[in-house]
Amino acid sequence: MPDLRQTRQKLKIAIGSLLVADVVAVALLLSPLIGSQRSRDTQMNQLWRELQQKTKQVEPLRGLDKKIPIAKQQIDDFYENRFASETSTVSAGLEKIAVENGVKLAGVTYSQKNTDKESEDTEAVDLSRMTIDADLSGDYLQVMRFINSLERSRLFFLVDSIQIGSDEGGIIKLRMHLETYLKTSST
Repeated sequence: MPDLRQTRQKLKIAIGSLLVADVVAVALLLSPLIGSQRSRDTQMNQLWRELQQKTKQVEPLRGLDKKIPIAKQQIDDFYENRFASETSTVSAGLEKIAVENGVKLAGVTYSQKNTDKESEDTEAVDLSRMTIDADLSGDYLQVMRFINSLERSRLFFLVDSIQIGSDEGGIIKLRMHLETYLKTSST
């Protein structure tokens, strides 16, 4: 009969261990450490929103390895197509825009300055800055179309300043200061 006593003893220990485990489980369920079902749901919803927000933040970075070569090609195309190599090309482009919009140019002066050979990202830039000062006249609509055409021109023009002159009989006279860049070597 010694086997039955040992078995009973082992059974009492097992039942006691299960009772202790039940008491600990009930205590955890009711304690503020675990929280209620509502608080767990709230926390889960908050974590889900954070995950969605983080996913939206990293979305623009997806495919970045493919976007970089495309951007480099677009930059090369911009330099190739938007900057002239010769002053005469800039002069002809400005004259063409003026004629197309019915604006009269007078007193156009061009001056050229070399820019720094290094840009902010240390890539070599072979451009020289050209400033253009011009007097122009035309009616309001013609002048506005001229400025709009400058901004949309294939050649790169920056309108730096405009000084309003006189207004005689509907003709507006302006003094414009423009900038553009010339390629100093073939790219």
